[in-house]
Amino acid sequence: MIGHSTLTALNNPDVQAAFDHHRGRLRALFAGEPVDPVFVLNGIGCYTEDDSVNPETWLDDSLAYLATRTAEACNREVFRPLTITYNPHGVHFVDKLFGADVFLLDGSWQVHPFTRPVGTLTRPDLTTHPTWLAVRLFALAFLNRHVANVTLGLPTIASVLNIAVNLYGQDILLALATDPEAAQHDLQIISDVLIELHRWFLAHIPPERCQCIIPEQRFQLPGHGQLCGCTMQLVSGRSYAEFVAPLDDALLRAYPHGGMIHLCGSHTQHLATWKSLPSFRAFQINDRAAEDLEAYLRGLRDDQIMYVNAFAGMPFDRIMDITGGKRVVIVENRTHLPDTKGIHSP
Repeated sequence: MIGHSTLTALNNPDVQAAFDHHRGRLRALFAGEPVDPVFVLNGIGCYTEDDSVNPETWLDDSLAYLATRTAEACNREVFRPLTITYNPHGVHFVDKLFGADVFLLDGSWQVHPFTRPVGTLTRPDLTTHPTWLAVRLFALAFLNRHVANVTLGLPTIASVLNIAVNLYGQDILLALATDPEAAQHDLQIISDVLIELHRWFLAHIPPERCQCIIPEQRFQLPGHGQLCGCTMQLVSGRSYAEFVAPLDDALLRAYPHGGMIHLCGSHTQHLATWKSLPSFRAFQINDRAAEDLEAYLRGLRDDQIMYVNAFAGMPFDRIMDITGGKRVVIVENRTHLPDTKGIHSP
């Protein structure tokens, strides 16, 4: 268990005050109100994909480390939430639950796709699966530590199409065109399992204590979900709208206030669909996707927020030029705002 000094540091009222300050600003942003200065997010997280760690030991060690970073979390200019995420097998967490062969290669988790045909997927028995039981144990142990000012990050529950591509490779994409009934069968099973996983967290962890994967860069208001749309660039707008969007919508509607989709490729063919879905409240765009920031702002609703990871192809100043600080959370590795023209919203 954690020591008294760790508990005292993490329950620091100054950290709580900074957390409340930034969450109030985020609430205003989602409500369409002006936020000045621009909202910048740069969390402080402990994260592991290691399936061999003892979850409770790693939890206590991580909380002790976060206790040493509380002074940084008091920042009033940049939101620096303290987060902790146990994510065994990383982006292949759900693949493992479905019985896929998940393995380490050069320190990174990979998966061998199924060789059986699309349309034969069956639901896994989650009640006895050791990976799911370990994740549940970790989440409940986190609650039992009674620490304030630390947010639990969920494992990578991803999205229907991401998991389907992990499990079947290109075969699922071919099946969408040649055997849509088989593809829909498997997509629905995956969707049901993903929603079941989210609902366990919704039922057992207070919404103000947890966030979906990578909260240090994607922190939302309580009651918002998230899905990973990395593979959306592989399908046409028509195929996505017909086969995938209803399932993505169902996942986000499992949360009281909808949620976010993470995007990292070329996905603008889906903007009209996402604009039509009230459950889609935020878009986390990085790398190639961030280069299309102007298209997202033009093509989406005024109440849909952009989380933009600044990088060489879309630096901080360029984001400000495009957005004026409106409808945007800028994710950048900084601890304070630079004193330069254009930082504050007009």
